[in-house]
Amino acid sequence: MDKPTKVLLVNEAQLVCNMLASLLEDEEDFEVVGSATSLDEVLNGDWTYDLLLVSTNLPDQGALRLTEKVTGDEGNTRIVVLGLAAAKYQVLKFIEAGADGYVLKNHSVEELLKRIRAVKNDRAVVSPKIAGALIDRLSELAQLFSEVQAILDQPADLTPREEEILELIGEGMTNQEIAEALHIQLGTVKNHVHNILEKLDVSNRQKAAAYLAFLNEEE
Repeated sequence: MDKPTKVLLVNEAQLVCNMLASLLEDEEDFEVVGSATSLDEVLNGDWTYDLLLVSTNLPDQGALRLTEKVTGDEGNTRIVVLGLAAAKYQVLKFIEAGADGYVLKNHSVEELLKRIRAVKNDRAVVSPKIAGALIDRLSELAQLFSEVQAILDQPADLTPREEEILELIGEGMTNQEIAEALHIQLGTVKNHVHNILEKLDVSNRQKAAAYLAFLNEEE
């Protein structure tokens, strides 16, 4: 028999961690190596695990940040997010961040075990609705990249300040956050953003950020 998959449980409620641990300890193919109730506890702990089972209710978008961190590191760690609503945008957000699987709020214990076993065995379990949404999202991204590539063929003449603001847009900062970071008026930021979008000939900040990502990729 193969070695059991080492699982680290991450949930804001220790009681839930204990319940999940009791459930998984009855399964021969899983070994619970510990539990954590916060993002910091996971990142600062000395853990050895193969799979993370993470609650999406961690404060300060902890689950999303942990997903991005774990999938950004080299290694074969799998991550399954637990407690999502059935809304497509929520599921897609975590899949795009790198989650290997998800368990919805209304899923049964049997479904939970089925899904984490699927991830353990490098298989994906998604509903037809989510599969369709993923295809639509890939189509949107392909169109976006096509538009950005056309922009790159005619580089925009951005000022140093506009380039600086574009970098902050790429980091996901709002106009207010940019104003505070650069110690300038909110209205000034809005004018710069308007000029950036106009010079890049794009309709929104997402496409401007994608332009930046392409530039960084080529450097």
